[in-house]
Amino acid sequence: MSETPPISRRKLLRERAQRLRREATGAERRAWSLLRKRRLGGFIFCRQVVISSSIVDFLCWERRLVIEIDGRHHEQRRDKDRKRDFFLKERGFDVIRFWNEEVLDDPAGVEYAIATRLGLDWKRGWHPFG
Repeated sequence: MSETPPISRRKLLRERAQRLRREATGAERRAWSLLRKRRLGGFIFCRQVVISSSIVDFLCWERRLVIEIDGRHHEQRRDKDRKRDFFLKERGFDVIRFWNEEVLDDPAGVEYAIATRLGLDWKRGWHPFG
């Protein structure tokens, strides 16, 4: 992966990110409902963010936390995902992945896992869905 894609490639990536925001999956919409409007510990999240030549599902710039919501098609692309995660980690990002089913079936567990990665502690005033 190159650090800075050519201008035409960046434009295509931005357009694709916009399309992905419009056509979000059910799991992505559910995750966004947990993350938007500073609902999780006051942290700001963005969705479908272009980083270099990749588009990540969700990103908290303050904590450099990338959240990926994976459908079953990711089972066939595990090596590609590992390389991408390594690329992001080399640049100081922390990456956490969830399967669509996890987000849809256990949103409180997903929220708790993300909150933990953010350094939030429910014993100190943070409560799931609170």
